Amino acid sequence: MSHRAGGLAGVWAEAQRQQQRQYEARQRERAAAQREERRRHQAATRADRELRAQYKREREAEAQRRTAELEGRVAELSGLLVKGCGAPPFGTASLMREQGPLEPFAPGALAHPVPLPDPARYRPAGGGWSQARRQAALQEARQRYEHDLRAAQYAQEQRTRQLAEYRRAYDEWAAGVRAGTQRHNDSVRAMAAGLRDGEAATVVEYFSAALYASTAWPDAFPRQVSAAFDGFAGELVLDWELPPYEAVPEVKSVRYVASADEEREVARPVTQRRALYRDTLAQCVLLVLRDVFAADEFGVLRAVALNGFAEGPDPATGRRTRVYLASVDVRRADFEALNLELVSPVDCLVDGLRGRLSTRPEQLAAVAHGRLPGDVGAGAVVSHGAGEEPDLFEMDPLEFEELVAELFRARGMRALTTRRSGDGGVDVDALDPDPISGGKIVVQVKRYRNTVPPTAVRDLYGTVQDQGANKGLLVTTSGFGNGSRAFANGKPLQLVSGPELVELLHRYGLRGRLGEGGGTGAGIGVGVGAGSDTGAGPGATLVDVPQADPDAATLGMVWAGQVALDVCALVCRGGRVLSDDHFVFFNNRRTPDGSVAMVEPSRGDRAAIRVGFDRLPPGADRLVLVAAVDPVANPEADLSGFTDAGVLLRDASGAELDRLAVSDGRPGETALVLGSFRRRAGGDWDFVLGGKGYRGGLEALVGDFGIEVE
Repeated sequence: MSHRAGGLAGVWAEAQRQQQRQYEARQRERAAAQREERRRHQAATRADRELRAQYKREREAEAQRRTAELEGRVAELSGLLVKGCGAPPFGTASLMREQGPLEPFAPGALAHPVPLPDPARYRPAGGGWSQARRQAALQEARQRYEHDLRAAQYAQEQRTRQLAEYRRAYDEWAAGVRAGTQRHNDSVRAMAAGLRDGEAATVVEYFSAALYASTAWPDAFPRQVSAAFDGFAGELVLDWELPPYEAVPEVKSVRYVASADEEREVARPVTQRRALYRDTLAQCVLLVLRDVFAADEFGVLRAVALNGFAEGPDPATGRRTRVYLASVDVRRADFEALNLELVSPVDCLVDGLRGRLSTRPEQLAAVAHGRLPGDVGAGAVVSHGAGEEPDLFEMDPLEFEELVAELFRARGMRALTTRRSGDGGVDVDALDPDPISGGKIVVQVKRYRNTVPPTAVRDLYGTVQDQGANKGLLVTTSGFGNGSRAFANGKPLQLVSGPELVELLHRYGLRGRLGEGGGTGAGIGVGVGAGSDTGAGPGATLVDVPQADPDAATLGMVWAGQVALDVCALVCRGGRVLSDDHFVFFNNRRTPDGSVAMVEPSRGDRAAIRVGFDRLPPGADRLVLVAAVDPVANPEADLSGFTDAGVLLRDASGAELDRLAVSDGRPGETALVLGSFRRRAGGDWDFVLGGKGYRGGLEALVGDFGIEVE
């Protein structure tokens, strides 16, 4: 009989061992979990430290970038004169146009004769046992050959005729290009002859172009000049606008303070800023003198009287006026004895040339000016200066052409009016020196009050082709219709309407207005009865509102993104709404007179407002369009989803007349001024682009227009 070991005690011992093993396994799992938690925590801590370090590095880099930008601006101001002296002088030779190789005659497929059919390929098809059947097949093959031969001969005659016509057109085009170059160069030679003879108008035009052509001036500097030439004394008299005190950065550097998580600006010492500003003004005066004398290739100038001014308030009247901060009268021999690259600008101007320079120009402390352009008398030709804005409608046509030429020169191009020779349909001949996008530009100027007809745009295109120009511009005081815009689309043509012209003039320090109302806004003029060529394309043009139905203009609103918006309109005088009833929105869908009303959108529009422009109250001078996030539909949204937006102008049938682009929304903002239609003096309306955003929604926006929201 065998004996079984363990018994009950063995079972109990095994159970204890199993429990111990399970306990140890749980302990191992708990220890592993603790180790994994410690590892994750350590990794998160490291990642957080790395993120904080990366954020700090980015903020420090931004502060360094801003500091480098400030230092670069100061270096640009300090080296203004040296840079200018290193630029090649302006001269008539630089205006001459070389006739380069023309695009070769390339008739393409017309160069290859039409092949004649091969008789060997026209064999009888089939045949037959009988003689008659074989003769019929032979006759059919002969007829096919003769048909194809006649067709090929006719095609060859057509090819020969088309090739001759194309060759004739090419020869005419090539002759036109050569003639255009010849006309341009003849115009330059005529200008050079007038310059050599001391013609006052030519002298002023030439030296104004020399000043505008200089590449040394920073982009932010003004370039306003008034000029006259005293032929008897051989003296050029100039008024030149100097940069304001703000041109010298108030901030010296920027540093990032990590403890406060902010960028702190370090102010530039006041004495250093004042000294740099005074030095900059002296450099500007010397650089103007250098550019003028260096451009005088015919020795026309015996002296230059230069007055540098800034715009500022008159202490006696508080009105904005010219304050002269520098003045100098220099003989050519005295100036040519200087080495400008080594002088101290202030000492050179004040001591070397015995000029005057304000001791406190930052306070607009004036100096006594010398001879002014207006003092020259009959010999004075003023390019542009102070005084009332000239009315472009009333300006002399030749003066208007010269003003447009000055605008091109202010944009860094070379430009001449063509009134001294046969212009060939060109009023201003311009040359953009940019080696990539530049080239010859022909400009036609139309001082119109009514819409420019499409025929004028077609004529300009013919002139561009005839003269081999890179681009053609048609500049007018009025606007263009759909026919003109459609024809210009896809061609090297650019149409500049009156409001756009005024905006460009003001941007580059020139003066001009459209009638009594000023006409300074850029955009779409909405007029009544402007002619049959109605509507407009992109840019500032004229659009007709049908006279038969004053409520026929519908403004449809479109945009990308899913954000829900309320589009509203305010009928205003200046920046104030006429009354609460003239605020058209979801709770007030029309004005009391019905001239503005919200309507159901159609044809893909997401909102629409109906406007009778000629029924707006007489006291209203603008209609403001705004948009705000719908707080009910999108309580958490902002205007970052408001993109690719536009206002579609539709007629009574809903047909699209024009699309006005508006600014995109920005993150954090919940309301936006889209733009405003502004009444012009003649009763027409201009569209002026908006863009001001609000973080407080529609309530904050309308508060700026005088509406109190309870």
